[in-house]
Order: sequence, then structure tokens, then C-alpha cells
Amino acid sequence: MNAAKTTSQCSRGKTSRHYASDEERWNAVQQRDASADGKFYCSVKTTGVYCRPSCATRGALRKNVAFHDSCAEAERAGFRPCKRCQPNGRTLAEDYAAKVAAACRTIETAENPPDLGVLAKAAAMSRFHFHRVFTKIIGLTPKAYAKARRAEQMRGELSKRSTVTEAIYNAGFNSNGRFYAESSQMLGMAPKSFRQGGTGETIRFAVGECSLGSLLVAASGKGVCAISIGDDPDKLVAELKDRFPKAQLIGDDRQFEHVVAQVIRFVEAPRIGLDLPLDIRGTAFQRRVWKALRDIPAGTTASYSDVAKRIGSPKSVRAVAGACAANTIAVAIPCHRVLRIGGAVSGYRWGVERKRALLEKEQAAS
Repeated sequence: MNAAKTTSQCSRGKTSRHYASDEERWNAVQQRDASADGKFYCSVKTTGVYCRPSCATRGALRKNVAFHDSCAEAERAGFRPCKRCQPNGRTLAEDYAAKVAAACRTIETAENPPDLGVLAKAAAMSRFHFHRVFTKIIGLTPKAYAKARRAEQMRGELSKRSTVTEAIYNAGFNSNGRFYAESSQMLGMAPKSFRQGGTGETIRFAVGECSLGSLLVAASGKGVCAISIGDDPDKLVAELKDRFPKAQLIGDDRQFEHVVAQVIRFVEAPRIGLDLPLDIRGTAFQRRVWKALRDIPAGTTASYSDVAKRIGSPKSVRAVAGACAANTIAVAIPCHRVLRIGGAVSGYRWGVERKRALLEKEQAAS
């Protein structure tokens, strides 16, 4: 590991509202809490070493333990890194994220979906372990991710080619039959309907009022495909029509109004949670980002840089911001929980003030 990389990894353990007190930090050390790794470091004066909170080394007495915000701070105090947990190296979670990111790049650039065994071997894991790690980080199995990537290519080809058949072969399918067997799941609709702006598709919607303004919820047969917030309900409906210009839009459906009510209750009382099937339509990268956003607990936040690291693409901060901006399912995919480094509230599709209000509600409920 080069010095620049080590310095970068060691210096990011900055104080945050998590593990801010010595009591919280000591509890994390006692529990060997891996989620605290990188947030702070602990040193033991009787051994002269500093460790990660999750270090499996035999526990020390509380009176001999001190806490540090970074590796550099611990080393300035005269402590050396533990040889067992290697606090100045990459965490196990970071190692897994990097290997999964590499596997994603392999899938995205391969002409045909790579075999699970090939991906696992490249990651130096067993097939079972790799499958479990990949699925936990991405939210999709390797096979499902490959399908999502193929769907992304197919959407692009359908928008460019003059016929569906031409698009099928340009997207890498070897036969029409293989494509049509997967097309509805892949595109959310028949390929002809996709090319024609949702022709033949039925989308139900309704608009309600909440403390943030008007709220529109729309759903296809697969699940909620849009949640929008604004000042003008007519404008929200017009935006939905622009997105699905040839779909059959059905409003004033009393049976659907309970879905809107469920979303409104969640906005007003985040603690109750929101458990609705979602029809998530986006590129493979966007789906990775949106999965990471859904893993951010209510009442907490992350930076765009944090999200980029979580998906194993630390240099993709701008792309992560773009994926957040492209999200069309407010609150259910909580892009409002992502802030700039330093905690600045900005960049929200439905208005910065609404983003701030959502955060305040969640923090008050946590």
C-alpha cells in the first residue's frame, strides 16, 4: 500500500455525531462494532498500540484506553498501529467494496455476462462468499446486476435503432426469444411500449397534501414509480404526463388513495417507516446508488463522498450526485439524506427547504 493511500484512509476518521462521546466509543469497542471502524481509533497505553474499534485483540481496561479521531492523531501521541487489525490499512468493508466494484466493472464491460466462478476467483473468494458479499453491497445478485446492465444497454439501443430486432442484437442478445423471455422484467413493459413512451401501460396516481406541499404518488403494476412534491398539484400531474406521454394515466382512484396516505404518514412521522413495492427504473449505476441511499437510516446523513465509497467507487462523487438528482421517487429513495462534505444542505430536486424540513422531522423522531 502506498503512503498517499494510507494517509488518505487514516485521515478520514473525523468526528461525527456518531460515537461523539467517550461513552459511545467505549461501548463500540466493547462490542467490537465494525461499523465504527474509520470513525475513530482507540489506543492502549500499556501496550503502546492503537487499534480499530472492532479489533479482536484481548480487551484492555477502560482506564488504559484513549480515543483518537485519526491514525495521525494516535501516532502523534506516540502509539504504533496494531499488527492484527492494521488500523492504517483498508478495512474489510472497504476491501469488499473495492472487489465488488471491480466485479461490477467486469460485468459492465463484458460482451456476455461472466460466470459467477470467474468473478469469485478474481475477487479471491469462494463462489458462495462472493455471491453473499456482492448481494449485500449492491442489493442485487451478480446475475440480477448483469441483467440490469443488459437492460440499460437495451434501453439505449431501443431509443436509437429503427427496429426492435436491430436493438436486440446490438444490445448483445443472441436471439429474439432470449430477449423477449426477459423483456417485461427488464424494461418494466413490453419493448414496443417502451419505445412509444409507455403505450399500453397503466399507471395509477393520486395527489394529496402534506406539510411540505402537494404530494403525487404514481404506480405501475410493479410498484411505485414516482413520488413528487411541489406547490402546484396540476404541475406535478403535468410532469407525470411528460414522463409517460403515451401511458394510460388513471387518477381519482379511491383504492389508490390509501397509498398516498401511507406516504404522507411517513413524511409526517418518519418513525413508522415506509414499506411499499417500488418500480425502480434507472441505469445499473443509478440503482447501486439508490440502493445505498435506502441503506442510510432515518435520522442520519451521509455525504456524496460517503455514498461513493459505500458503492466501491470513491472517485465517482459527481456521478453519485447525478444519480441523486435523477431520482424520481422522493422519500422512498431518500436522496434528502445526502449532504455536501461539512453538512451543507443543498441540491434537492424538490427544493432545499423541503430537504431541510425532511431532515429535521427525521432527526426529531430518532
